[in-house]
Amino acid sequence: MNKGELIDVLSDKAGTTKADAAKLLDAFTATVIETLGKGDDIALVGFGTFSVAERAARDGRNPQTGETIKIKASKVAKFKAGKALSEAVNTKAKKKAKK
Repeated sequence: MNKGELIDVLSDKAGTTKADAAKLLDAFTATVIETLGKGDDIALVGFGTFSVAERAARDGRNPQTGETIKIKASKVAKFKAGKALSEAVNTKAKKKAKK
């Protein structure tokens, strides 16, 4: 599903216009970006938690030359699925496997 398709589904489920659904989706993504940028977490009970993790500096390899390179330490965005989301995904996967 791409952003346009998600906006269509959101507008149908919320009974709102596509323009309003697009504004809400944009506001949600902007809020997640701003909050994670500050180093804070966002916990949506049952859905999951957005957080920031530190990635340590490490050695890597250039795949074209095989040369060893230094990769700097960085911060990365993480998402951990909540219990309800995990159960819903697993239930759908089991039903699909039975078919």
